[in-house]
Amino acid sequence: MGDEGKSSETDSFTSAMTLNQTGVAQVPPRFVLPPSERPGRSLLLNPTTTTTLLPVIDISSLHNPSHRPRVIEEIRVACEDFGFFQVINHGIPSTYANDAIDAATEFFNLPIEEKMHLASVDVHKPVREKMGNYAKAVQALQEQLMEAVLQSLGLKAGYLREDFEKGTQVMVVNCYPACPEPDLALGMPPHSDYGSLTILIQSQPGFEIMDKNNSWRPVPVIEGAAALLVQVGDQMEVISNGRYKSVLHRATLNKERTRISIASLHSLALDKTVGPAPELIDDEHPLAYNEGSFESFLDHISGNDVRKKVRYIDTLKRKP
Repeated sequence: MGDEGKSSETDSFTSAMTLNQTGVAQVPPRFVLPPSERPGRSLLLNPTTTTTLLPVIDISSLHNPSHRPRVIEEIRVACEDFGFFQVINHGIPSTYANDAIDAATEFFNLPIEEKMHLASVDVHKPVREKMGNYAKAVQALQEQLMEAVLQSLGLKAGYLREDFEKGTQVMVVNCYPACPEPDLALGMPPHSDYGSLTILIQSQPGFEIMDKNNSWRPVPVIEGAAALLVQVGDQMEVISNGRYKSVLHRATLNKERTRISIASLHSLALDKTVGPAPELIDDEHPLAYNEGSFESFLDHISGNDVRKKVRYIDTLKRKP
């Protein structure tokens, strides 16, 4: 029951932010999940689930020829084991991330009438300076991480470089207001991102990933480290021919605080189709995926209810 930065509010729909501001004591029925899908359910099924130590990688040595192989290996292990890792010492000033979260918070606190004045269908229309500074910095970081992830797969330097340079960056800003009954609802249902990589910041804990044991793992906010969350997307799963899996993730809620998340989703161009890298196909690893594109992904989600759990990546998998 989160609010997205691109959302609007009509007479027939009251946003989660508005509900929070009116002080409702219970979650409206339309937001209540079936018992089997509630976030508290996973703790009952897996009582040992805790905030485990998920991969945190210091990438300051990526530009050091002597230390780069070690960082690349850490990235490979994280992508294989989780499809996810956090990065520290990434070069983005903490003020950029903090300013972006402050700008998002300011926006979501505006009256709906003022929000609508800022609405636009023109993706080229300028955004606020604070968010723009962060977006540019994340784009530059993504280029470094993309090169490292592809190298960790054993692909040659520059693999698909021109295609990625012509690709897209989509900034998705979400607001998850404090919820009176957080065990009954989710801010965002389980899903994976289509793109190659997603880089995310969160103001409060609430982001969870599913591990190989089908257990939900909360991702902590690392205080003082300005850590960024990096997720493998469907596109990278296809390129890797399944060696790296796109991470299934969700957003939970809490009673006390509003949570802001800013996700920078990076993908190849809208109509660019991509399949597994030929170098990663052999007798031991036969072709496992058909080609897909961002455009066909959008067609898929527009024609399917996300709650039905039909993932786009599953439609690309070839039958053995």
